[in-house]
Amino acid sequence: MEQAAQQATQQATEQAAQVNPWLPTPPTDTSWLDAAKPAVAPEHASGFHLSQLVDGSLPLESWINDGLGWVVEHFRPLFQAVRAPIDATLNGAGEVLLAAPSLVVIAIIGLLAWQFTTRTLAAGTVLALLALSMLGVWPEAMITLSLVLTSLAFCLVIGLPLGILLASSDRAQNILRPLLDAMQTTPAFVYLVPVVMLFGIGNAPGVIVTIVFALPPLVRLTNLGIRQVRPDLIEAARAYGASPWQLLTRVQFPLAMPSIMAGINQSLMLSLSMVVIASMIA
Repeated sequence: MEQAAQQATQQATEQAAQVNPWLPTPPTDTSWLDAAKPAVAPEHASGFHLSQLVDGSLPLESWINDGLGWVVEHFRPLFQAVRAPIDATLNGAGEVLLAAPSLVVIAIIGLLAWQFTTRTLAAGTVLALLALSMLGVWPEAMITLSLVLTSLAFCLVIGLPLGILLASSDRAQNILRPLLDAMQTTPAFVYLVPVVMLFGIGNAPGVIVTIVFALPPLVRLTNLGIRQVRPDLIEAARAYGASPWQLLTRVQFPLAMPSIMAGINQSLMLSLSMVVIASMIA
């Protein structure tokens, strides 16, 4: 027994001598290696950071798309209500122009041109319309004419009261002037896509785009014409007891008519030029 104990002690001593005493004892529990590393929060996940304005990581595009999608989803009935009178007017004008014989339409337009312009211009108008009829593009010409007339009608309905409002209020003029500037200077294709997204495809969105493009000159010239009425005439009308409505309809509006007619002329020309582009979404 003593000999066996000595042999066991000798073996333990030899094994201890083979172990390097300067090395640390390796751990027996290695479960900490399998533990998941703590999640590192992304730099911009907590919200808006000023650095996003510098590095271009601000998600403006997604914000705009989400906002436009929300507007389209929640305000679709409103856009359809705005489109309804335009569709009704446009369809009515188109049906009348297409149902009437071409010679009757040519005669009416020729008489109007002769009445309000010169005989030479009236004769040229009649010849041009006859050429359209003989070339076989009369239906397309009448559709274009209905688009122009509908756009001009809504420009008159919106532009004249708006011009009167701007002439009577400096605050309204200061507020709406930047909007009118943007409507005149923004390229048509910039607001062509949003109008299609809001109102859909068809002739009515084309009319809406045309109205946006052709409205500012009428508003500006109506405002200018009323503001240029001589103050002594306004004071004389007030001295005779004219009401604000009588002052507007019997003094300011008639005296501002040359400027207003110039605005109508400009809106008509811009409508005619814009209808060609607006037909791309029809």
